[in-house]
Amino acid sequence: MTEKYFLGGLKDLFLQRNYKMKRESSWDRTGGNRDFRIIKPGETLILADLDGPAIIKHMWFTGSGRELYWLRKLIFKIYWDNEKNPSVETPFGDFFGAGHGIARHFISLPLNIICSGNLSAFNSYFPMPFNKNARLEITNEGERDVTLYYHIDYAVYEEEFDKKVLRFHAKWRREITKPEQTDINLTGEKNYLILYAEGQGHYVGTIVSLKSRKPGWWGEGDDMIFVDGEKWPPSIHGTGTEDYFLASYGFRQEYNAPFHGVIRTDDTVDWSGRYVIYRFHIEDPIPFRKQIKVTIEHGHANDRNDDWSSIAYWYQTEPHKEFTKIPPVSDRLPLI
Repeated sequence: MTEKYFLGGLKDLFLQRNYKMKRESSWDRTGGNRDFRIIKPGETLILADLDGPAIIKHMWFTGSGRELYWLRKLIFKIYWDNEKNPSVETPFGDFFGAGHGIARHFISLPLNIICSGNLSAFNSYFPMPFNKNARLEITNEGERDVTLYYHIDYAVYEEEFDKKVLRFHAKWRREITKPEQTDINLTGEKNYLILYAEGQGHYVGTIVSLKSRKPGWWGEGDDMIFVDGEKWPPSIHGTGTEDYFLASYGFRQEYNAPFHGVIRTDDTVDWSGRYVIYRFHIEDPIPFRKQIKVTIEHGHANDRNDDWSSIAYWYQTEPHKEFTKIPPVSDRLPLI
């Protein structure tokens, strides 16, 4: 299938579409109004098992859990074309930007969370193509039931996509960083790792959740992105954490923009609280032909001991390399 089929955005709105829109949802199959699913502790719910060729255009979720940090206790997975290892594997809340297991209202171009009191709606607009099959599932690793409503909106095509059409990926990792006793970093080896991928594709962004473990500003960490086996220097070398996330002189103000923003989960003003910061490379994706390593310093020259977690979002050919594994619940819970 050629690029002419991939229409989108306001500029293409008047052009004819060559697909059929369908939806998989939690609607009540009895005809009643119980339009939700209950996921019991230890249970995996298959949200959708879709036949292709198709593109998931939009996902919407809402629901509730009956325990603290339930958004981090759910694991969200997506498998493309009958693969054995999921291409998307992340705590449910973090995928949409609910860092630290806490949902806060924000709006970006590909993701948003709409909060109404203690309840939230979660939306994704990342396009997710597949040829044969897509299986979406959620596992409840918490101790209480979770109630979930959802829509999975997807476009079905008549022709399979060619090799140029890459698969969507998202992976979560966490690290309690260790401080280095140096003022110089000319290797990037001890940086915080956001993504390591092998194959061909492009990196499209990250959401980082950070909790400082000591007083003071935790930024000044340069982003360093190594492409196709680069050693030193990397193709992309930035000038500070706040600069990579397109702010300046610290994150003193909460804001949402289409491609970057800062979300606060508490009211501290001295950088000691919990932050969620995002940067999406929608207009400037970073391609790789063989591999990519996306890193950032944790403080200047990696001098900080803080709680970092992140989701990397990217597209690539299959099979993908497993660069991180989801830790057990006890190792996912936020630090107090």
